[in-house]
Amino acid sequence: MQQLVECVPNFSEGRDSSKIEHIISVIKNITGISVLDVSTGIDTNRTVVTFVGSISDIEEAAFQAIKIASEIIDMRRHSGTHARLGATDVCPFIPVNNVTMDDCIALSHRVAKRVGNQLSIPVYLYEDSAQILERKNLANIRYGEYEGLREKLSNKSWIPDYGPSKFNERSGATTMGAREFLIAYNINLNTMDKRLATDIAFEIREKGRAKRAVNTYSLNSLDGDIVRYKKDQFPCGFCEYVSKSYEDIIKHNKQEHSYDLKDLFIKRSYNIKNIFGKPVIQPGIFKNVKAVGWIVKKYQRAQISINFTNYKQTPIHDVFDIVCKLAEKRGIRVTGSELVGLIPLNAMLMAGKHYLKKQRSTVGVPESRIVEVAVQTLGLSDVSSFDPKDKIIDYAVKSSDKKLVDMTLIEFSDELSTNSVAPGGGSVSALVGSLGSALVSMVAALTFDKKGFEASKEEMEKAGNKAQLIKQKLSKLVDDDTDAFNQVIGATRLPESNEEEKGVKDIALLKANKNAINFPLEVSKLSLEILELIYSLIEKINPNSISDLAVASEISYAAMRGGLLNIYINIKEVKSDNKFVDNVMEASDDILTQATKLRDKIYTKSVQIINS
Repeated sequence: MQQLVECVPNFSEGRDSSKIEHIISVIKNITGISVLDVSTGIDTNRTVVTFVGSISDIEEAAFQAIKIASEIIDMRRHSGTHARLGATDVCPFIPVNNVTMDDCIALSHRVAKRVGNQLSIPVYLYEDSAQILERKNLANIRYGEYEGLREKLSNKSWIPDYGPSKFNERSGATTMGAREFLIAYNINLNTMDKRLATDIAFEIREKGRAKRAVNTYSLNSLDGDIVRYKKDQFPCGFCEYVSKSYEDIIKHNKQEHSYDLKDLFIKRSYNIKNIFGKPVIQPGIFKNVKAVGWIVKKYQRAQISINFTNYKQTPIHDVFDIVCKLAEKRGIRVTGSELVGLIPLNAMLMAGKHYLKKQRSTVGVPESRIVEVAVQTLGLSDVSSFDPKDKIIDYAVKSSDKKLVDMTLIEFSDELSTNSVAPGGGSVSALVGSLGSALVSMVAALTFDKKGFEASKEEMEKAGNKAQLIKQKLSKLVDDDTDAFNQVIGATRLPESNEEEKGVKDIALLKANKNAINFPLEVSKLSLEILELIYSLIEKINPNSISDLAVASEISYAAMRGGLLNIYINIKEVKSDNKFVDNVMEASDDILTQATKLRDKIYTKSVQIINS
C-alpha cells in the first residue's frame, strides 16, 4: 500500500485568481503531489487546497506553498469574514495510508522549523502536534486574529513554537499540526421534518443533549419538557438516579455510565459553581462525532449532517447502523447516505468488512468487492453518484505514468510483446504469482459458502485474507520489478569521465542491481508462502475445487522459479558484495528446496483426491 499524507492548508486569499493559481501551480510542480480539491470563498477571502503525496513530497510542497503565500499575500491589506492569523492561516497534516500520526507530528515539526527559520514567520503547533495543552484547540490560537497578533507575541505565554517572537506584519503567523482525517457525511431520512433529524443528531453527537421528560404523545424527544438542575437535586442524564450533591452525581456518572460529567460541563460552558436552572446533560452515543439536522430542499428530505473527527475510533458504519434504529423508533427510516468530499479507503474497507460479516459472508474477497458492499449497504448513491475512483482518496490520486497493474489484459499483453526489454520475465513472474494467490482466495471463498463445511469457515476466511494480502503484494511487484530494471538502465547511463563520477556511478549501479535482485527474491518468497498455504488447505477444502487449488500450486511454483531465474542472471552484477551474494544464494536454494517438495506433495495429493 502506497504511503499517503493529506495536507489541507488554508490561505488568506480568495479573490485574486492569479495569486490563487500561483500557489496551486507551486504545489503541483512538486513531483509526486496530487491536488484533489481547491475551494475558494470570496466573502471569506480564503482558499482551501487539498493535496496528497508521500511524507517527503508533502513536506516540500507545504513549505513551498507557505513560502510563495508569504511573498504574494500581504496581511496588512487583507479583509474577510473568516477568522485568520496569517497568509497561510493553518496547515494540517493528516495520515491517510501507511503513515502514522507520529509520522505526521514529526512532519509538522520539520515544516514548522523551516517556516520559522527560513521565512521568519511565527508558527504555533496545534491538535496532536501541540506541545502546550491550551494550543491544542485552533480557536484558542486564532483568538484575536491577525489584528491582535502583535500583542499576543509580546505575551510570554504565547511565544511561538517555532520562529521569532516578532510580529511579521506582511505574513502574520501560521498554525501547523497533525490531526486525524475529517469525514463529512450526511445520512438521508424519508421526511421533511427538520426536528426529527435534529432529534437524532443530538442523540448521536459527542456533545450530547439536554435531557427531556418523556412525552407520551410524541416520538420526538424534543417535545418533552427539559429536565433542569435544582437545588439539592442533580438528576442523572442516563437513568432515573437523582443525587443531592454535585460531587455525588459526578461520581455516579463515572462509576455507573463511564463518562466524565465535569468534562461535559466545561464543553457546555457551564459554571460549575452555579448550575441551578441549567438543563441536565445527556451525553451523546458516540465520541468523535459532530452532528446537526437540516433540510436539503434540492433533495426534498431531511438530513443528519455529520463530521467524523476520528473515523478509526468511531467508524461511519457504527453510526449509520444506530441512526437506522433511532429513525425507526421515530416512525421514519434511513434511505441512504451521502459523502461530502473524499474518504480514506480504510474507512470504506472497515464498513465493507463489517457488513460482509453481518451477512455471514467471508471478508477474504477482493478489495473492490468490499468497497462495493460498503457503497451498497450505506446507500452512498441515494441522492448523488458515488464513484470510488473519485470519492476514495487513495483512488483519486492520479499517477503521471500508467501502471502495469492498471492495464487491461490486452494492454498488458501488447506492452509485453513489444521489442522493449521491460516489462519482462520478472514482472510476468509476479503477475503469475498474483494469479495463483487469487485462485487460492477463490477456493477458500467457495469452501466458506459450501454447506457441510461450516466448521472450516474461520480457517477459510483466514486463508482468504492471507491470499488476498499476498496477491496485493505480488501485484505491486509487477511494477516494482520493471521500475528496478529501469533504475539499472538509468545507472548505466551516468557519466564516468573522472574518478569521482565513476565512484558515484559504481554506487548507483550496485544499489540498482541489488534492487533488481531483491524484488524477484520477494516474488519467490511470496510464491513459497502461497504453496505453504495451499498445502495446509488441500484436505480441508471443498473437493470440487481441488483442480483449481492444484493449478494455483503449479503457477505459484512457476512464479517462484521465474523469480529465481531473474536472481541468477543479475547476481554476477553484485559480486563485489560477497556477503550479499552469499545471503541471496542461500535464501534462493532454501526456497527452491522447500517449494519443490511442497509442489510435488500437492500434485500427488490432488491427483489422489481427483481419482478418489
